[in-house]
Amino acid sequence: MSDFNDSRTRRNIIVLVAAQAILGAQMPMIFVVGGLAGGMLAGNACFATLPISLIVFGSMTTAPWLSPLMQRKGRRFGFCVGATGGVLGAATAAYGLYVSSFPLLLLGSYFTGIYMSAQGFYRFAAADTASESFRPKAISYVMAGGLLSAIFGPQLNKLVFDTTFLPVFGGIYLPNPFMGTYLTIIVINLVGMLLFLLLDLPNGDEASANNAAAPAPAVRSKLELLRNPTVLVAIICAMVSYSLMNLVMTSTPLAVLGCGFTSDNANDIVSAHVLAMFIPSFFTGHLIVRFGVIRIISSGLIILALAGVVALMGVELGNFYIALVFLGIGWNFGFIGATTLLASAHGVHERGRAQGLNDTMVFGCVTLASLASGGLMNCSGGTAVHGWSAVNLAMIPFLLLAGGALVWLNRHQRRQVGTIA
Repeated sequence: MSDFNDSRTRRNIIVLVAAQAILGAQMPMIFVVGGLAGGMLAGNACFATLPISLIVFGSMTTAPWLSPLMQRKGRRFGFCVGATGGVLGAATAAYGLYVSSFPLLLLGSYFTGIYMSAQGFYRFAAADTASESFRPKAISYVMAGGLLSAIFGPQLNKLVFDTTFLPVFGGIYLPNPFMGTYLTIIVINLVGMLLFLLLDLPNGDEASANNAAAPAPAVRSKLELLRNPTVLVAIICAMVSYSLMNLVMTSTPLAVLGCGFTSDNANDIVSAHVLAMFIPSFFTGHLIVRFGVIRIISSGLIILALAGVVALMGVELGNFYIALVFLGIGWNFGFIGATTLLASAHGVHERGRAQGLNDTMVFGCVTLASLASGGLMNCSGGTAVHGWSAVNLAMIPFLLLAGGALVWLNRHQRRQVGTIA
């Protein structure tokens, strides 16, 4: 019996959207607080964004074992592992703030990367039971769940951002700022974990039984997958889209505060950015079906370039808002497009290896971007304006790389069509 059942997929989409909304709220909260908490504990401004870098590094090093684990044990099990990592990460980071330990904050950030990696597979879970025609829409709809987290996360963060007293157990005093954010994230993960009980996806045993009934072709090695032009270009475009978004977003709170604005301004700008990341998801899948995936990815790269242009034009609040909105839209088109392109280039029997390879490479580059973001922002000119300019100028070579890869793939596909004809 085929796993491709769009009615089943729609039920799973509802659960995955809810998971994006509830569990996903922790990511904008952490991306606002991580750099500020790091700056408070590190003692060196150049290391301020290291906690965010460790989250992405944790995601990169988790993907190679988490994706095969999901292939064997099922998505539900893997998602629960991710939420458990979120609990452990937030608890460790909170304790690090309590004892003013930068290494513990970094360790907690690494564990949070386990959650971030698991969240990245929500989009693939939506495609697991979807037909080929419904797959781009399924991926897009699940990504749209981030819209609610974009609203919920930063606004919740405003309430707990500088909390020094919790009215529980007779009252608990928090000695350091930002602890309230991490304690709230523990609750978010525990509550959100319950949602995964509602998923109706093949587990490892069911998948193995299906494969036994109809033996699948041999799984290609990682090198063989990368030799496939579609797989290679999908990964390049995903790496560039996600890395550039992270590069700029990681520095945004530091740039906003460094240019004389408030932490509330930083939260609102990040909120606008995350809204722009996910609102287009309601129609990105339809656009891919209508215009083709390569055109949508190309549009995303152009919009990312516009984000850099607006950011370089000035450091007024309006520039920050517009640049970060463009950054979000560009990421959405580029990343959803790249995910769709990858999903079309491998079989069901290869998804554990292909998706794990993709996310390892993507988050490896995002880790480097996050590390570079702090250095460029704080150590490349002496002022917030100079640092912000350096961050945005750094986008140029990578946009050229992804654009060139798309042109090459388009020509390769046309030659193939001509050869077949």
